[in-house]
Amino acid sequence: MKRACALTPALCSALLVLLAACGSRPTSAPPSVAAAASAPARPAAPLDVLLPNPNLLAQGIPPIPMSLVRQAEKYTDFRGHSFVDWHPTKREMLVSHRAAGASTVQLFRITQPMAAPEPLTDFADPVRSARYEPRKGEYIVFERGSSGNEADQVYRMDLPSKKLTLLTDPDQRHDMQGWLNRSSQMLVMSVPLDKTAVGGTRATISQTLKLIDPRSPKTARTVAVLPGGGWFAGGVSWDDTQVALTRYLSAGESQLWLLNLATGKNRQLLPAPGSNTRATHFAGEFKRDDSGIYVYSDRDGEFRELMLYRFATGLMTPLARQVTWDMSGGTVTEDGSLYAAQANVDGRDELRLFDARSFKELPLPRLPAGSVTSSRFHRKLPALAFAVNGTQGPNQIFSLDPAQGTVEQWTQALAPPGVDPRAFADPQIVRWNSFDGRSISGLLNLPPERFAGKRPVLVQIHGGPEAQAKMGFMGRYQYFLDELGIAVIEPNVRGSSGYGKTFMTLDNGRLREDSVKDIGALLDWIATQPRLDASRVVVSGGSYGGYMSLAVATNYPDRIAGAIDVVGISSFVTFLQNTESYRRDLRRVEYGDERDPAMRSFLDSISPLTNAGKITQPLFVVQGKNDPRVPYTEAEQIVARLREQRTPVWYLRAENEGHGFARKENADFQFYATVMFLQATLLKP
Repeated sequence: MKRACALTPALCSALLVLLAACGSRPTSAPPSVAAAASAPARPAAPLDVLLPNPNLLAQGIPPIPMSLVRQAEKYTDFRGHSFVDWHPTKREMLVSHRAAGASTVQLFRITQPMAAPEPLTDFADPVRSARYEPRKGEYIVFERGSSGNEADQVYRMDLPSKKLTLLTDPDQRHDMQGWLNRSSQMLVMSVPLDKTAVGGTRATISQTLKLIDPRSPKTARTVAVLPGGGWFAGGVSWDDTQVALTRYLSAGESQLWLLNLATGKNRQLLPAPGSNTRATHFAGEFKRDDSGIYVYSDRDGEFRELMLYRFATGLMTPLARQVTWDMSGGTVTEDGSLYAAQANVDGRDELRLFDARSFKELPLPRLPAGSVTSSRFHRKLPALAFAVNGTQGPNQIFSLDPAQGTVEQWTQALAPPGVDPRAFADPQIVRWNSFDGRSISGLLNLPPERFAGKRPVLVQIHGGPEAQAKMGFMGRYQYFLDELGIAVIEPNVRGSSGYGKTFMTLDNGRLREDSVKDIGALLDWIATQPRLDASRVVVSGGSYGGYMSLAVATNYPDRIAGAIDVVGISSFVTFLQNTESYRRDLRRVEYGDERDPAMRSFLDSISPLTNAGKITQPLFVVQGKNDPRVPYTEAEQIVARLREQRTPVWYLRAENEGHGFARKENADFQFYATVMFLQATLLKP
C-alpha cells in the first residue's frame, strides 16, 4: 500500500507497533463510528513517540517522535490577550487569555496597566465573550459552549465570590446583544437547536430577542420573535426605548431595522421597503441625542462607509469619505463627543478617531505596529482600549487618552523561551493575474535568507469564503518559516472581503470554481519566482479553505505535493443538508440552493467528493466531532472515498472539538502531525 510519506525502516516498524495505540487502521478499511470513538490501547513497550490523547482519533498518521516535539513545542506557547470589556466605573478591564499550562482561553481581570491578570474562569471549554454589569460592575455575564458545539449558554458570575448562575435555556443557542443604558437589563438573542447533523428535521427557524435581568433571570421578557436567521443587535437608544437591528441575509446584503423595546414593533429602515437596492447595512451606536444612528454601508460604492442615518428625514450622510476602504468596529464616548473605528487598509486594520460632532478626523499619536483588532471607549473615563496583533507578537492591549495623546500598554504578549518574535519578518503583499486578467493578491511570508535555493511552499487559504488574510501574527506557522525553511503564501482569492463588494461576489453560485482557478494562477506565479519551488507545493485551508484545498487537489493534482483539509466541505449538497438550520439559508445564498434540481446537479458536479478519483497526492484531514457548521460527516466521507481508492490519507478527529481545535493539547498534536506531513511531502529527499 502506498504511504503518504517516505518512512525509514525503523519508523515503519514503529508505525506497525503503534497502529492500535493511535486508533489507526489500514486505509482500505474505514472504521465504524463506534470503533473510532473507543479509547485507544497503550502499546506494551512505550516508544519515544507522542501518543494521541484519549479524545483524539488518529488514523494513518505515522508516530510522532518526541524529538520532533521537543524541537517544535516552543512554537506552540505564544500567549496574547484580547480585550473583552471595561469596568463601568473603575480603570480596570476584562481580558481573555490562555494562562501558562492551561488548555483553553479564559477570562481574567486586570486592575491596572501591566498588572498580573487575575483569573476569573477555569473551564475545559474556552470563554471569550463577557460583559460587566453596566452600573456598578458587581457581576459579569459571559457565554460558554460545550466541546465546540457553539450552543452557547449565558451565565452570571457574582464578584468577588465567583458563584455561577445559568441564565438561559440549554435547548437553545444564545448570544449576548448588549445592555440597556439606564438599567442592568441585557438583550439576548436565542435560536432553537436543531442538531441537523444527526437527523434533525426543522424546516424553518426564528430568533427570539429577550430582555433579561441577570439578577432575576426568571423575569426574562420576550421582546420580539424575528423570522428566519441572521438577526443581531447594534446600538440601544440612549433613552432605552429602541434597539437597532441588522438582518444579515448574505455577505452582500443586509438590512437595518428599528425595534421598539416596549411594543416589539419592528420596522425596516434600510433599504427602504420595496427598494430593489442590494447593499449591506450594519447598525452601529445611536447618536447621543437619539436623532440618528451610525451605520456602516456600501450602498454608495464598493466599500463600507461610515454614515449617519437621521430618523427625521430617512436620509444617510457619509461621515468619512476620505477613508476609501471598509470601515467597522465603531465605538462612541458616553458624552457623544468622540467616535473611533477601524479601517481595513489592504489587509491591515488601522484605528481612526473622529470628532463626533463635526466628524473631522483627529490626529493620533504613534501607535504600536500591527493590526488593530478591537477598540472600545470607557463609559466614564477618558480612555480608549484597543488591541494590536502584529507580526512580532500576538494580541496586546493598550489604552489611548485622546485628550493627552498618550498611549499606555496594559498587557505583554508572552513568548516561549528560545524564541524571539522581534526577529520575525513582515510579509510582503504580492499580486498575480488570474485566468480572466483580474488581479489577485496575497501575503507572502519568506523564510530567512539562511535557507538557500528555491524554497518549498505552503499555500494557506482562509475560510469564509468572505474572510480575508490579514497582516498579523503567524504563531505556530512561524516554525514552518524559521525552522523548516518553507515559504507560506496566504492568498485572498475572489470572494474574499476587503477588496470591494463586487470582488466578494465573484465566486457566488455557479462561479464557485473561479476562485479555485485563482489558485491555479497562483501556482503559475510561483513558477516565476526565483526563491520559490513550484515542484514542492502543499495547499491547506480551514472551513471554506478546507473545501478550496480539496478542490485544488482535484483540479491540479499534478501541480501539488499534497493537501491539508481542516473542517472543510467535501460535498456542497450534504453540507447544506446537514449544517445547523440557523445557518442553512445564509449558506444557500452563498453556494446555491441544493433543493433546486439544476443547482443540486451543479453543486454535486463540482464537489470534491464527486471528483475524489482525481486526488492522487497525499491528503491530511482534520475535523472536530461536534462541529455544527461543517459536520464531521464531511470529513469522514472524503476519507472513506480516498481509502477505497487507496490514495494516501491521514485523518485526525477530536471528540471534544467543533469548528477547529480550541484546546491546546489537541491543537499541538495537529501541529506536530502537520509538521510531519510537510516534511514528508515537501522536504523528503
